[in-house]
Amino acid sequence: MKPKREKYDFLIVGAGVTGLAAAMYGARLGLKTLCLGTTHSSEMAIGGVITTTNIVENYPGFIRLSGPELAEEIRKHAESYELVTLMEEKVQKIKKNEDKFEVTTDKNSFEAKTILFATGTKWKKLPPEVRGGQDFENKGVNYCALCDAPLYRNKVVCVIGGSDTAAKDALVLAEHAKKVYIIYRGEKIRAEPINQKIVESNQKIEIINKANVLEVKGKQFVESVVLDREYGGSMNLPLNGVFVAIGHIVLSDLAKTLGVKLNEKGEIIIDHKTSETNISGVFAAGDVADKPFKQAITGVAEGCTAAYSAFEYLSKNAH
Repeated sequence: MKPKREKYDFLIVGAGVTGLAAAMYGARLGLKTLCLGTTHSSEMAIGGVITTTNIVENYPGFIRLSGPELAEEIRKHAESYELVTLMEEKVQKIKKNEDKFEVTTDKNSFEAKTILFATGTKWKKLPPEVRGGQDFENKGVNYCALCDAPLYRNKVVCVIGGSDTAAKDALVLAEHAKKVYIIYRGEKIRAEPINQKIVESNQKIEIINKANVLEVKGKQFVESVVLDREYGGSMNLPLNGVFVAIGHIVLSDLAKTLGVKLNEKGEIIIDHKTSETNISGVFAAGDVADKPFKQAITGVAEGCTAAYSAFEYLSKNAH
């Protein structure tokens, strides 16, 4: 005889700030809520991508705090409600069974009346054509500046990428390294104006524009990168560490398998007023959804909207 599945009104896949905020609102609305995340993987990690951010200065109510601190405050708030359960489990499959959803994790199985995908994104890795890029992962090639910057105290590092994330990573690294290069294929990095100004005024940071990394070289650990153009009289740039900030991959495979519609970027298509997807009872919010402006505050707002929409859906479809 199979064990009975624990039943929930509102099951959230992903325990970043979006999922945690949704859990809090779900509980406030009286929904028995389960939020599933992991600590053993960068995918759907508890706290989410914000935990890899050193300083957050654009979240209302907090002038300045770290990403991990913000995530912890939201987690504690969510778990202060008796109706919220946070579990460290990775969802493997979701199946619709009439008007319910069967959710299978690496440890258990559950039944839910509504589902919220708050699965977020993960870092893009260096493409295979960059020789040595994958060979030197964890040997000098890194994806989290906040996590690994202290390992490069008084050393030379580079950040590959030209986004605001790349700029912020360079600033974190400059607190430890003696020299930080930003290597970007475009003419000018695309950071937020305030971060761009800080980067350009930091004497430890040097921007190499119109350049691509062709190869990561070294023996046991990274010793240099090879560029596709000369810089400082050479195409070989000696350094000790490489930090990759070339964007993120949307974690929407679970939703796709369930039949949720995605756009060409792999983002879940939602009704931006309700966070609803094309499947009744299924919602999405945060970085996994198809909104162009993605911040912790917008993800939290979408998560709260999704919780309210789930509540309304359940109210209309009460059995």
